[in-house]
Amino acid sequence: MNICIKLGCLIGFVCAMAIPTFAGEEKVTLMLGGKFCDGYMGDVEQALRRVPGVKTVDFTSMKGHAVVTVESGKVKPEQLAAAVSGVKGDGWYCTGEVMK
Repeated sequence: MNICIKLGCLIGFVCAMAIPTFAGEEKVTLMLGGKFCDGYMGDVEQALRRVPGVKTVDFTSMKGHAVVTVESGKVKPEQLAAAVSGVKGDGWYCTGEVMK
């Protein structure tokens, strides 16, 4: 029983440390889609970083998603989705949907 409690605490600690969020920060997860969008992640990252208040953009935590760290209260999740959905070119486009 004691080992189970220790193991549970250790797992909880590791999970809490895996994606740290500091005071004054929020994480917004966007599901990415669109025709050939996966080939234009650099463009998607640039579009997200242009939104005032965006601190980091992570594509590696969840396949097919962007985890965006923003300053609390400065960015609405819909602004991030709109930024991604504005990334397009001849024959390709990207979409972003806020995950609740």
